[in-house]
Amino acid sequence: METPSEASKPADAEPVKPRPAAPTGRFALGTASSIKKRADAGASAELGVSRSSLMKSTSSVNASSVQRRSSTGSVGRQQENGGSVVAKKASPTLSGGVKKSKPVSAPTVSSKPSVEKKTSLTSERIKADLMKKPAIKASPTSTLKKVQSKTESSNGSSGSTRRVASNTSLHSPRSPSISSGVTKKLRSQASSADKCSVSSRRKSSTADSRDSRFMMLPQVDLKASGEVRLDSRGHRVRSLKQLRLSPALEFIYLRDNLLSGLEGIEILKGVKVLDLSFNDFKHPGFEPLGNCKVLQQLYLAGNQITSLASLPEFPNLEFLSVAQNRLKSLCMARQPRLQVLAASRNKISTLKGFPHLPSLEHLRVEENPLFDMPHLEAASILLIGPTLKKFNDRNLNPNEAEVAKHYPAHTAICIRDGWEFCSPELAADSTFSFLLEQWKNNLPHDYIVKKAFVDHPFEEDPCHCHFSFTNLGSEGELVLKYQWFLGGKTPTDFVHIPEALSEVYWPKREDVGRCLKVECTPILNDAEFPPVFAVSLPVSPGTGCPKVINLTVNGELVEGNIVSGVPEIAWCGGTPGKGVASWLRQRWNGNAVVIDGADGMEYQLTVDDINSSLVFMYTPVTDEGVKGEPLCTMTDFVKAATPSVSNVHVLGELVEDNIINGKGKYFGGKEGLSKFRWFREKENGEFLLVLSNSTEYTLTKEDVGRRLKFVYTPINLEGQEGESACAITDVVKKAPPKVFNLKIFGEAREGSKVSASATVTGGTEGSSRVQWYKASSSEFKKEHVLEALSTSKVSKMFRIPLGAVGYYIVAKFTPVAPDGETGEPAYAISDDVVETLPPSLNFLTVTGEFSEGQILTASYGYIGGHEGNSLYSWHLHEAEDDEGSPVLEASCLLQYCVTKEAVGKFVSFKCTPIRDDGIAGEPRVFIGKDRVTPGMPTLLSLELTGEAIEGTTMVASRRYWGGEEGDTVFRWILVSSDGTQKEIEGATSSSYTLKCDDIGFYISVLCEPVRNDGAHGSLVSTEVIGPIIPGPPTCQSLELAGSMVEGGRLTFHAEYTGGVRGSCIHEWFRLHGDGRKDKLTVDECLDLKLADVGCRIELVYTPAREDGLQGSPRSVMSDTILPGEPKGVNLILPECFEDNEISPIKTYFGGKEGTGTYTWFRNKEKPDNMEFDLVAASSEVVGETLKYKPSLDDVGSHLVLYWVPTRCDGKTGDPLMTITDDPVMAAFPSVSDVHLEQKSSEVYHGLGIYYGGYEGSSLYRWYRESSDGTRLHIDGADSVTYEVTDADYSCRLLFGYTPVRSDGIIGEEKLSEPSDVIFPELLRIETLVFKGNQVERETLIAVEQIPSNEIQQHIWNNYKKEMKYQWFISDGSGVDQSFEPLATQCSRSYKVRFEDIGRCLKCEYFVTDLFGRSSELVSAVTAPIAPGIPKIEKLEIEGRGFHTNLYAVGGTYSGGKEGKSKIQWLRSLVGSPDLISIPGEIERLYEANVDDVGYRLVAIYTPVREDGVEGRPVSVSTEPIAVEPEIYREVKQKLDDGSVKFEVLCDKDRTPKKAQVMGHLERRILEVNRKRIKVVKPGSKTSFPTIEVRGTYAPPFHVELYRNDQHRFKIVVDGENEADLMVQTRHMRDVITLVIRGLAQKFNSISLNTLLKIEA
Repeated sequence: METPSEASKPADAEPVKPRPAAPTGRFALGTASSIKKRADAGASAELGVSRSSLMKSTSSVNASSVQRRSSTGSVGRQQENGGSVVAKKASPTLSGGVKKSKPVSAPTVSSKPSVEKKTSLTSERIKADLMKKPAIKASPTSTLKKVQSKTESSNGSSGSTRRVASNTSLHSPRSPSISSGVTKKLRSQASSADKCSVSSRRKSSTADSRDSRFMMLPQVDLKASGEVRLDSRGHRVRSLKQLRLSPALEFIYLRDNLLSGLEGIEILKGVKVLDLSFNDFKHPGFEPLGNCKVLQQLYLAGNQITSLASLPEFPNLEFLSVAQNRLKSLCMARQPRLQVLAASRNKISTLKGFPHLPSLEHLRVEENPLFDMPHLEAASILLIGPTLKKFNDRNLNPNEAEVAKHYPAHTAICIRDGWEFCSPELAADSTFSFLLEQWKNNLPHDYIVKKAFVDHPFEEDPCHCHFSFTNLGSEGELVLKYQWFLGGKTPTDFVHIPEALSEVYWPKREDVGRCLKVECTPILNDAEFPPVFAVSLPVSPGTGCPKVINLTVNGELVEGNIVSGVPEIAWCGGTPGKGVASWLRQRWNGNAVVIDGADGMEYQLTVDDINSSLVFMYTPVTDEGVKGEPLCTMTDFVKAATPSVSNVHVLGELVEDNIINGKGKYFGGKEGLSKFRWFREKENGEFLLVLSNSTEYTLTKEDVGRRLKFVYTPINLEGQEGESACAITDVVKKAPPKVFNLKIFGEAREGSKVSASATVTGGTEGSSRVQWYKASSSEFKKEHVLEALSTSKVSKMFRIPLGAVGYYIVAKFTPVAPDGETGEPAYAISDDVVETLPPSLNFLTVTGEFSEGQILTASYGYIGGHEGNSLYSWHLHEAEDDEGSPVLEASCLLQYCVTKEAVGKFVSFKCTPIRDDGIAGEPRVFIGKDRVTPGMPTLLSLELTGEAIEGTTMVASRRYWGGEEGDTVFRWILVSSDGTQKEIEGATSSSYTLKCDDIGFYISVLCEPVRNDGAHGSLVSTEVIGPIIPGPPTCQSLELAGSMVEGGRLTFHAEYTGGVRGSCIHEWFRLHGDGRKDKLTVDECLDLKLADVGCRIELVYTPAREDGLQGSPRSVMSDTILPGEPKGVNLILPECFEDNEISPIKTYFGGKEGTGTYTWFRNKEKPDNMEFDLVAASSEVVGETLKYKPSLDDVGSHLVLYWVPTRCDGKTGDPLMTITDDPVMAAFPSVSDVHLEQKSSEVYHGLGIYYGGYEGSSLYRWYRESSDGTRLHIDGADSVTYEVTDADYSCRLLFGYTPVRSDGIIGEEKLSEPSDVIFPELLRIETLVFKGNQVERETLIAVEQIPSNEIQQHIWNNYKKEMKYQWFISDGSGVDQSFEPLATQCSRSYKVRFEDIGRCLKCEYFVTDLFGRSSELVSAVTAPIAPGIPKIEKLEIEGRGFHTNLYAVGGTYSGGKEGKSKIQWLRSLVGSPDLISIPGEIERLYEANVDDVGYRLVAIYTPVREDGVEGRPVSVSTEPIAVEPEIYREVKQKLDDGSVKFEVLCDKDRTPKKAQVMGHLERRILEVNRKRIKVVKPGSKTSFPTIEVRGTYAPPFHVELYRNDQHRFKIVVDGENEADLMVQTRHMRDVITLVIRGLAQKFNSISLNTLLKIEA
């Protein structure tokens, strides 16, 4: 869109409030001119005129307008007087922005009312159309400004017309203005314009306005500054070099020019908007645009562009307009951020090579040959994906979006590869045939792809791929290898998934919305072939409800083993959680029973499981609490293990007269009469049987000193005997010693001694041992509750410790025999608890050195109960007998660090013992014998401060300790880099100033502390600091030295200070007279050259220290440099050849060179003396210019050049003379008119004309040129004749001629023109035969037979390229039958269809060779196709899923015409493999009822052909049938109540064949609760209520339904009590049945609450 600029205003014009602009989009398609009339005559007004309109208007009345192609490619018509037709061109861009808007006429009406009326109508129409037009996303670069104009009144009349100011213009200097002459011309047409109808206004719309609708041209951003915007529209620019392009430009408008190339656009690295519309681009190379990385909008409309293949990828491009060009396809690079693509009015006829545009939202392809393709919008949706929002300037058609969903997932890939788009009904077979055609030549021999597809993937649900191949006779096993890939929202940008290498892939959460691709690589006989592939639809989000894919039980089913359940779970988008597992045990003739406690994934088989099967049931549960359907699996019967026994041992103390027991753990089924035997060890080590069939044994005197053996032989109930196990005891001991009359003697008081006394039998009291304990009670209970006070000792005496205070004393007396054997211990307890003593100290002392800085530690011994918070205090004494002063910082502490204040004083410690009950004892004091001495002088810290820079003062800071400081000693040390130390003389204070001599050294200080009494401490040193660096470098003086003449050398002298001089910087500059400054060198000297003549030399010296620190630069200036004397420095003649011009190599010196003097001499012999007079006398002058071209006469002679160097001011220098080293050589050998002649079909001859001396042994070569222009030398072809070989086919021959002179000089090789392309003979086919059964659903494969001669075999093996097949079907099966082509069947194989039965098939075949030539067409015809075996596919059950719905089973039948196929309906419990037949349900429709709740409905479909042949039955099932929601709520409410009554009817006459009428029915009350059920006959005036049926829910209670009557049901309590009842509606019958079954659920194997999904 073009936006007009603001018109210039006169100085006296009043400001006018601008009229609000019409809303514009990001890529505006046009603007409307607006005309507004104010009420008062003198008010200002606006006229919005587009720039395209202004370009078409005239600048003045008399100026003649030049016809120029507009932005839409048309030429504006002119009036007779040279003015353009403004009435028709007033707003050419309006229709581009608003499709159906009418052209707005210019203000030509002479009356005020008519102007206002027409203006209002036009404005309303524009507003309405703009509201209908959906805007494109706004952009900050799109702006719209008004053109302000001045309103001029004429004669003050109300009918005055409005004019645009004559000085109104755009920024472009060529922008014309609307003059008053145009206004007059418009006024002359007012009457005719008023009479125009709506239809006539529509006809006035030019081709320009229609075209602008598709162009989508940019509007000029007038807000942008001139530095970033370039507007050169309509300036007839032919090359970008005519413009001043700069990298700062961002908005460039070059529309309506004559540009045909992009040379020079590489500089525009920051351009954002580039408008190149309506230029002369035809075959441009778009590669230069690759530098425009930030380009956002590119306009190429209205050119002659034929291809976008060279258009580079733009990372930020959002808008691209290529409308009205000559594009045949949209093949171009990937554009990742492109949002709008306008490609209308081209010659696009195919979608092949359509680019990947992941962000495209708006696509326009109107007025293209492709536009007639059916479902083009659906194809665009498939190629672009979900980002596409608009197609051809309108919202997406929902029908087309729905059509796109019916195409296979790989359709977009096929379209980009050239597949011909077709209807969705044929797309599946057509695209598969297209892929087969691509794959067929890469597959193993005699193999074809039978199927290749991927299931619809769901999140975290296993997705299977399906590939199968048909073997036509090849040997070997075909192995398939898989690799999964993850793509984008469309099948593009696939990236391989490393771990996905099997037939199944589990999509992850991050895969949702992205396509999957799987490549299947066939491997035959270890040879790997190129892969085939399949693409899926985008991964759908999971349902969140997990499901069990597979459930197995691992482990051997033998008693004692551990078996584990292994579920394979698809979480379907839910968070994996912990599922519910349960194990059930089922006898062969019983129901499954839950095993208590078996709720884990593993279960150990027990004896109860023998001869039973295990049922493992698993319910997956997510972390969110969503439960999936449970699944169960059943094992075989569990077997009993072989009888065995383990852990055989003997219990009981092996002491004489004790009873011991033999124990063992039996395993292996149920135990029978196992054998138990006891043996006693004899002296020889053998064992003697002493007891049988008993597990108990009483030890006797004979057993003392012997070992016993217990033998356990396991036997099960069947009498099977296992391996025996035994246990051998230790040696049996005799009875141990015992103790009697144990007593405690002594006073129970802290610190007192007590003793234990007792009578010992079987031992001695002296060797017996006693251990003492304390107890909190006077009653002895067990030893483990006692707290030991001592170890077990022989001594019977014991001193009571402090810890026993408040406790009873217990003595443990252990009798010991002389041989060391111990008996059973005895215990005695004291009569009273232990009493305590008063608190006191038994000792007090202080350890440590009484010196400053030392730590003193106090210790004492406390007695008298448990110590409490005893008091401690430290004191300092001037004398031993004074009271002293307390040390507060050491109060209540047992340690004291001697401080400086304690020096010369006595230190004492006082302790007052206090018991835990608060009673205090007598305090005690300890005082030191000596006074506290001061500490040794010591420096606690020593630090050196200051920077190690020459001139800095270093200071040694210290902290002193050890009495009063005296005159501390300082010594300053310099340390070199090798560690050598040197003391600085005279530096004895705490500070030191660094000097120049110290540079490079490290510095440290030594300090020796001295006390005021003269005592010296240890010497302390600081760390070294440095190295010491010098001060800043400085240049004190600078001067130049040397001759200041061209050729001289300038040097300098500089005086440096500031440490060791480093690499100082000296920069030489040349100063021109105009102030320019050139940097010359950084060397230490400067050689003056010619360029320095007339200039001055400046030296800038920057001092630098050796460590790199630089000082302030200093400069010096020379005088003006003078030129040198003219002189020829060098003159050399190169090697000379005939007819080759000689350019002497010379070097001039001495200012600017002028025109020198040159003289050329020819001499047959090379002169020995090179004096000018001698040479001139003996030689012939041949030239007087600088250059000379030797002729034939010069060949063999020497050439001499005489040169007089001359300066530009005419001054000459000394002449120079030079001579050629060798005589002039002959011309270089060459050849012309090289060509070849064909002597025969297989022989070629090469010819050429030689030049350059006498010809020697010239070289001949033959070359082979391929179709792409590559040339290869043919080895061995070195003569003038050549015979054609196989390698020459599809190539051209060239003859190469290399001339060789007689002296051996070799010239340049010349090649002849290429020969015609050489081809072998055509491929031939003998016959075409079929492989495969000619039966419905079978695959027929066409196999060709080729001639057996050697030539054809060779050509077929080496030059076959592509085989073309076309299948036909006959109209009938007669003799004279005609065939119709099958459009989509163009592959080698053909799958026979149902409609082919009874008809013949024909396959036509031809082959093309590598050279594009085709063989003759051959064909073969089959016999009439026979029907196949009946088969049903895609079987499914339709229905809503509730128990009140109707269900229908159906599928796709194949195998001839279907007859009376068989159907059987069954029920299946979730997770159970058992099926329950539903009698009588054999139709396609099935009406569910209450009995189906919680079950899956299963339909078994057996296909039957019309002739009675049956196929394989197929089954299909529904999800579990749910209760209808309304009934569900009612049932749940009644179950929650627990007790409910129903009013039912009972038939008085139960004759089966008698019709039920209301007169035969009686009223009954059905009462049900959680315990029982009863049917009550209501009472009347003459009778009481009667209970007819009563019972509980215990089996065989059940409720029966009548399938032929939806109102009746029967309640069966037992064999004698039953009630046949009836209700008014089926709804009520279902409610009653579900309520009764819900209350009776505890007697059901499956809870009704589970079926209803009600929480108990």
